[in-house]
Amino acid sequence: MIPFDASKTGLPILDVLGQVAESLQYSTNLILHAPPGAGKSTVVPLALLSHPAAQAKKILMLEPRRLATRSIAHRMAELLGEKVGQTVGYQIRFERKVSDETRIIVITEGILTRMLQDDNALEDVGLIIFDEFHERNIHSDAALAFCLDAQKILRPDLRILIMSATLAAAEISTKIKAPVIQSAGRQYPVDVIYTGHSDRKMLPELAAQVVLRALKEQTGDLLCFLPGEGEIRNCEAVLKSKKTPAQVYSLYGMLPKAIQDAAILPHPKGLRKVVLATSIAETSLTIEGVTTVIDSGWTRTGKFDPTTGLSRLETLSVSEDAADQRAGRAGRLGPGVCYRMWSIADQERLQKHRQPEILEADLASLMLDLANWGVDDPEQLTWVTPPPKGPLQQARSLLEDIGALDGTKITKHGKDIQRLPVHPRLAHMMLHAGAHDSLALGTDIAAILEERDPLGREEGIDLNLRIEALRRHREQKGQARKFRRIEQVASSYRELFRMEVDNSAPDPYETGFLLAQAYPERIAMARPGNNAQFQLANGALAMANHSDDLAWEQALAIAHMDAREGMGKIFMAAPLNPSDLAPLVQERDVVRWNDDEEELVAAKELRIGSIVLSSKPLKHPPEQEVFDTLTELIQTRGNQLLNFDEPIQQWQNRVMSLKHWRTQEPWPDVSTAHLLNDPQEWLGPYYGQLRRGIDFRKLNLLDILPYSLTHDLQQRLSQLAPEKLEVPSGSKIKIKYARDGSPPVLAVRIQEIFGMMASPRINEDQTSVLLHLLSPGFKAVQITSDLASFWRNGYFEVRKELKGRYPKHAWPDDPTTAEATRGAKKRPK
Repeated sequence: MIPFDASKTGLPILDVLGQVAESLQYSTNLILHAPPGAGKSTVVPLALLSHPAAQAKKILMLEPRRLATRSIAHRMAELLGEKVGQTVGYQIRFERKVSDETRIIVITEGILTRMLQDDNALEDVGLIIFDEFHERNIHSDAALAFCLDAQKILRPDLRILIMSATLAAAEISTKIKAPVIQSAGRQYPVDVIYTGHSDRKMLPELAAQVVLRALKEQTGDLLCFLPGEGEIRNCEAVLKSKKTPAQVYSLYGMLPKAIQDAAILPHPKGLRKVVLATSIAETSLTIEGVTTVIDSGWTRTGKFDPTTGLSRLETLSVSEDAADQRAGRAGRLGPGVCYRMWSIADQERLQKHRQPEILEADLASLMLDLANWGVDDPEQLTWVTPPPKGPLQQARSLLEDIGALDGTKITKHGKDIQRLPVHPRLAHMMLHAGAHDSLALGTDIAAILEERDPLGREEGIDLNLRIEALRRHREQKGQARKFRRIEQVASSYRELFRMEVDNSAPDPYETGFLLAQAYPERIAMARPGNNAQFQLANGALAMANHSDDLAWEQALAIAHMDAREGMGKIFMAAPLNPSDLAPLVQERDVVRWNDDEEELVAAKELRIGSIVLSSKPLKHPPEQEVFDTLTELIQTRGNQLLNFDEPIQQWQNRVMSLKHWRTQEPWPDVSTAHLLNDPQEWLGPYYGQLRRGIDFRKLNLLDILPYSLTHDLQQRLSQLAPEKLEVPSGSKIKIKYARDGSPPVLAVRIQEIFGMMASPRINEDQTSVLLHLLSPGFKAVQITSDLASFWRNGYFEVRKELKGRYPKHAWPDDPTTAEATRGAKKRPK
């Protein structure tokens, strides 16, 4: 029996622990929806140790962040009066504190996928808990899909518990057939103060101003959310220059554990603290003493661009659920305050939920995991959000290029790649290096590419400079923080391969050759005339700084570059010996899209990727090649080629609104992303007409798209979500629909609806239309979904304000009986 008395915690989650235990007796899957502060992350796993599903077996709990993984494991061990590694342990990449007696293992999400690949049945595990599932990381979505599959085929007794604070629980409940239990949270009231719209370019300075204001107006410690390390460092510099009357701490993923712990724990001398944090502090962490949150309103996330094969960091507005999560950090220990660095109007425009990472991420690792799992078609699995087909196909192509897949089947080389805890590109590169007696160089390259550039762009783009600096750091036993993490990763790889360290000077062309194994599509040849410009094998163009030592090389292997349109900029590369590229030259019949000429081109080519060495026109290209090329083109460039204008968007929004409103009816997903992901379904019959850019622009989507609905649904669309409404003046005015099912909007001048007694309704009277009432000058003066109330109350204030400005228009004493008019009052005859 585990010596744990949950009642001593006094946390609100206690009220539902009995329900959770009982539900897991009869249901294999369960969703627990509990607000921040309820205690779900620490109390629930401990309380379930004695549950029949977990007796004599382990409990795995997934956390989306390494810091939270360590912190929660330590907190649970503390509640048991033990050290981490006894009953409770944790495992993250390259770090493991687990013993034979460990019953609860807190892990980051990618670890579970590897466990499942090693042991499909997870025989020694009774319960898997997905904590903070609302963050919707690709690893959690994939791990859940694999767990559900294992449960269905191998382990019908395996229990799955999904826990979240801000989650569309009903939707997920339907997909995985799981009941939902709702817990009350210990969330104290949080007053929200909107400081007004902020200029993102001035974010560190503006955030510092709000921090200083909050220090004067509030008591307790402050937590300030900023998008990334750069903004945190700049804001910290501003605060220190202002002699801020508090201790300033930074908190982000790349910091050493000791510095992160100092930010989380109370100040040892009781001094007031300001913690500047990324989204790492949104969930699963209680930062002691925080009573005030400053939210910059921005977050930084990685997005994969399938047109370039590159992932890039983007700074985006937070979603509404993330903003609520951040504000909740102020109410964990008592009543709090949240300063939001945006306006109330900005708040109304926030996206409701964050985008699932699986829709935006590089899917190469997922594709390899699926192949190793034995899945030919990802649709065979149960997904909360299915992976998009376009990026999946691109991932499959990459894995075929590096020999990891043969069609849909994983190869022996692919299995070797899959066993390494690193992206398939780098795993392939290290295995190739091992086969060519260059493994020491390969492990150093992999470690440098995985971490932040230790030298910075001002040192030039040559990767060899970084390798030399890393090896000097090792040789001299340096303590530079920027190399410490890289050497830790490199050391882990050396341990994995059981090899000795090598600090000799690297052969620069050998570095380039290995780099080309990881990024074959980024092999780059100097363009005619050079000018420090290069043509990449993937078709992109990039340039180096003219003063850089590598700018005039004949060939490069590029590791890092930006994904801008047109001419990209190279940030890290290594020189290539052109003679090393001979094995990569291939003869191909190619059907491709020529961006410069905006036309489909068919040719027999000698090439390295998209670098064409010679070309002859191909008169009769294979039809399937043409079909596949057009499909991929539309998936990646459809937004630019096809005319999704306002009328098309409104048609889509009408259908999507009905999909939200009438969930029992078969309204399809006609969002642009969904249409472009599977274009052959609705655009396939027109492929024969599409050879040039102008052909795409000639297509009238308003004639084509309605045929993606059945005849019955086309009729019901007009009835349930009409394009226009006729108002008392006789005008037929367009309704503006939103894609998320928000109330549709009718913008109409007040004079045109005199005599209308109530707000109009559509969707068989189930949905009220939101009226944007306009002045005669078409300026919005009132927003209402209750017209009757407006006539009784708001109209007379509006009339008082506008009658003098628009004297030629009617402003009757009783608008409910007056005649509606389209323009100014008629002159008496």
